[in-house]
Amino acid sequence: MTEWWHYPLLIVVGFVVGFINTIAGGASLISLPTLIFLGLPPAVANGTNRVAIAVQTAMATAGFKSKGVSNFPFNLYLGFAALLGAIIGAQIAVDIKGETFNRILAIIMIVVVCLIVFKPRIKIEDLPERLTGKYRWLSMLAFFFIGIYGGFINAGIGFVIILFLHYVNRMGLVKVNATKVSVVFIYTMAALAVFILNDKVNWKVGFILAAGNGLGAWFSSRVSVKKGDGFIKTFLVIMVIAMAIKLWFF
Repeated sequence: MTEWWHYPLLIVVGFVVGFINTIAGGASLISLPTLIFLGLPPAVANGTNRVAIAVQTAMATAGFKSKGVSNFPFNLYLGFAALLGAIIGAQIAVDIKGETFNRILAIIMIVVVCLIVFKPRIKIEDLPERLTGKYRWLSMLAFFFIGIYGGFINAGIGFVIILFLHYVNRMGLVKVNATKVSVVFIYTMAALAVFILNDKVNWKVGFILAAGNGLGAWFSSRVSVKKGDGFIKTFLVIMVIAMAIKLWFF
C-alpha cells in the first residue's frame, strides 16, 4: 500500500466483490489475489478479507431486511452451527497453506453448475419450505462443515450454501440469499476473531476494502429482491462458470 491508486482500487474491487458475493458467491477469488498483489502475505490477506466480508454481509442483511426479506430464527440455527465449524477452519488457515486447493475448488464449482443446470426443475413456490424437524438438524450438521470451509478460506462458499438451501430446504432464491448473508456474517465474526488473535489482520486495508464491499452488498441485496429468482439464477450460473475457468487455467 505505497501508491495512492491502491486505495481507490481497493474500494472499486470491494464494490464488485460485495455485489457478486451477495447475489452469487466466489468473489473472494477476486479480493484475495488483489490483497496479495498489494503486498499482504497470504495468511494476512485471508484474515484482512474477513473484515470486508463481515461488513459486506452485515450491509446485505440490512438491505434484505429493509425489503422485508428475512428467515429468522432459522438463520440463527444455521449460523450457530457454522460458527463452530468456522473456528476450526480459521485455525487451520492460520497454520496450514492451501496452494493446491484452487483446482479442487474448480472441480467443486463445475459440479455445482451441473446441479444448477441439470437438476430437475421444481416449482419451489408450490412446495412447503422444510425448516423444522429433521431438516433443521440436517441443515445444522451440513452448515457445521460449511463453516469449517468458510473459516478456512470462504471463497466459493456462497454457491454451496445457495444450492443446499434451495434444494434441501426448498427456499426461493431471494430468501436463500437473505439467509446466506446472515449466516456468513455470524460465522465470519468467529473466523475473524481467530485471525485477530493470531495477528493476521491489516485493519487499515481491511476497512478500505470493507467500504467498497458494504456499498456493493447493499446495492446488490436490493437489486436481487427487485429482479427476483430468475435474475439470481442466471447471474449464479455465469459466475460459477467464470470462477471455475479462472481457477483451473490461471
